[in-house]
Amino acid sequence: MAFETDTAPSFTGVVALDGPSGTGKSTVARRLASRIGAHYLDTGAMYRAATVAVLRAGVDPQDADAVARVVAGMRLDVSTDPSAPRTVLDGRAVDAEIRSAETTAAVSAVSAIAAVRTQLVQQQRLLIASAPTVAEGRDIGSVVWPAAEVKVYLTASEQVRAERRAGELKGSDVRAVAAEIRRRDAFDSTRAVSPSHRPDGSREIDTSELTVDEVVDMLEQLARQSISNRKVRT
Repeated sequence: MAFETDTAPSFTGVVALDGPSGTGKSTVARRLASRIGAHYLDTGAMYRAATVAVLRAGVDPQDADAVARVVAGMRLDVSTDPSAPRTVLDGRAVDAEIRSAETTAAVSAVSAIAAVRTQLVQQQRLLIASAPTVAEGRDIGSVVWPAAEVKVYLTASEQVRAERRAGELKGSDVRAVAAEIRRRDAFDSTRAVSPSHRPDGSREIDTSELTVDEVVDMLEQLARQSISNRKVRT
């Protein structure tokens, strides 16, 4: 049952959905946003689009100053419609390109640069502030929107995460994907700027043995509870 029915109050806040790749963030975030009538924001897609801009410019992802200049000059537009998510870089849709192996290999380096995070976090906050939103990423509840009414950290076993990612990449070797997941987890959790971790006050949900619908049902219940809690406070 969605919130926009006559008998259920509307969710008007923010759901912050964090966690590493392969935990189901994007799938459940989009479905939850559709169910509760909220906007959907994939912050990871924004960092991937920045990475595409850097690669197109022929810039070394490790060159922080050069990367910062490229990202400062790019024009990035993202759709927050959960039924039609779209990422547009300098007037061109890049939804396929941001998921390429080349982009995936470079995105951690680009997203670790302070100037890149500062620029994109500012844009993310503007988008979230404009409407009720389900936002997913790796630092939503800790950096982008710590005041979110619902803060959830999704996890899953490494094997499950690798199998899911390999399935998305079609034909990829599960062992190779698992190795890449370990590399990125280590990099993202130890970077100097906004390291990836479970946000304070968040609820952890292990999705290893859960279906998408089961996870969405749990998240919807948390959103409903946030409405009840807000009524009590007022």
